[in-house]
Amino acid sequence: MHIVTSAQMRELDRRAIEEIGIPSMALMENAGKAIAEEVIRLCRERQPARADRNEAEGIGRQAGGRGCIRGDAGLALDQPEREHWLILAGKGNNGGDGLVAARHLREAGIRVTVVYALPPEQLQGDAALQRDAAAALGIPLLVHGRDAVDYGGCTGIVDALLGTGAHGQPRGAYADMIAAANASGKTIVSADIPSGLDADTGEAGRPCIAARLTVCLAFLKRGLTQYPGAEAAGEVVVRSIGIPSELCGQQEGGAYLLTEAVLRGRLRVDTARRRSPDGHKGTYGHVLVAAGSPRMSGAGLLCSRAALRAGSGLVTWALPAPLLPHMAGAAPEIMLAPAADGDWDEASAETVLQLAASRSVLAIGPGLGRFEGDGRWLRRIWEQSERPLVVDADALNMLADCKDLPVWQGRKADTVLTPHPGEMARLTGLSVKEVQRDRIGAASLYTATHRVTLVLKGARTVIAGPDGTVYVNATGNAGMATAGSGDVLTGIIAGLLAQGLDGVQAAAYGVYLHGLAGEAAAERRGHPSSLIAGDLIEAL
Repeated sequence: MHIVTSAQMRELDRRAIEEIGIPSMALMENAGKAIAEEVIRLCRERQPARADRNEAEGIGRQAGGRGCIRGDAGLALDQPEREHWLILAGKGNNGGDGLVAARHLREAGIRVTVVYALPPEQLQGDAALQRDAAAALGIPLLVHGRDAVDYGGCTGIVDALLGTGAHGQPRGAYADMIAAANASGKTIVSADIPSGLDADTGEAGRPCIAARLTVCLAFLKRGLTQYPGAEAAGEVVVRSIGIPSELCGQQEGGAYLLTEAVLRGRLRVDTARRRSPDGHKGTYGHVLVAAGSPRMSGAGLLCSRAALRAGSGLVTWALPAPLLPHMAGAAPEIMLAPAADGDWDEASAETVLQLAASRSVLAIGPGLGRFEGDGRWLRRIWEQSERPLVVDADALNMLADCKDLPVWQGRKADTVLTPHPGEMARLTGLSVKEVQRDRIGAASLYTATHRVTLVLKGARTVIAGPDGTVYVNATGNAGMATAGSGDVLTGIIAGLLAQGLDGVQAAAYGVYLHGLAGEAAAERRGHPSSLIAGDLIEAL
């Protein structure tokens, strides 16, 4: 599923109208009808169904056969007289979409009242034509500030105030109407995006509509994929309005919602995870994990076990020698290799490099801790290892302290960084708040500069590739915010790299599987809050 910015959406609109020749009024008509259909779907969910649905389902000798006459089931509603919806209309095209929805809802027998944010004579272009059509049909109208509006007396509200072109905090009539709609406690359906939401970052203005449902038009807007925008939007339904999806594929810097179809189609990942009938453990790669310290030994164990569960044929865990007796037998499938005589030190980089030379992939960082010369330790591994590299946790903090990173020799092998927002803030020099304000922008800018694959963890994890392509993951749950969850993800990604996936494939599929495992584990446990990191491994 394509994800677009507001600027990209404007260009797609322009091309559809000017290059392909689709009338702008046709796009607005399709948009408004899609909104009306989703409103009716919500109404159906809360009304008892009648046994007699002939008008919608077909009348004739044999329903569905010869002689059957069908109505428009998409706009059929049992007991429409129970419903009264307010259509909040701004002066732009978003308001025009709302006016089209008002016409279609009225046609379905639902009582509608249009509430204009500004005097309706201020509407222009296609929105003005829709205003005139609504007036010609006698649809009641009110104007904010001129007429009294009973927000509590309706059964639902369509928010068509501010679209993707709006920026900054809502003010004046728009702010008043957003606040009144939220305070009403009524079901709110937003047209394209909730009014007050930044369509590109997901930052919520004050005020911002809290929608029960957002009918996103044509393509998924970037701001709906990230919090707090995802929360403000409620359920999001993406509806086609006639703009060909192939136009999205022609834009630079594409972004996609990570689905199984995207994994199979665009990323060419075998999501069936098929194994060769004559394969052996060497067929599926050998992961080397350099991780763990006396205070955080479990991080290396979780990472190593996850790499095995992800399908890697072999895993070796390089760890300080004093830890080895304590970890022996903790997971008998994992091979252990001492990498330092005592705690980690700068000299241990040589041992890690020697071990990595005969392995497929190297994962570093979980539970590693910080030590004297760790920046030089990391740089040696970064520059001298020829294996794909996954960098997490303390190794990311080492990387953040290496201010001369841009002059480091570019790695030929795939490199995947897996920061959480705090680590991302240290890598970029931004504050955590700034990172979270535009997670997709922060991730894509970093990868464009450093030519790595980056996984910005958190709710709706962002995967950004060195070619500028971005993927947003929607699997998982809040229970995965638990100690060790990131270590498991590092192991999964390393395990997939070992099996031959490239950096972007392994990062995207790893995040997707990680989230699915969280969902499955929460179901087994009965509640997401009961999850621990080990549950994720067992659910893979």
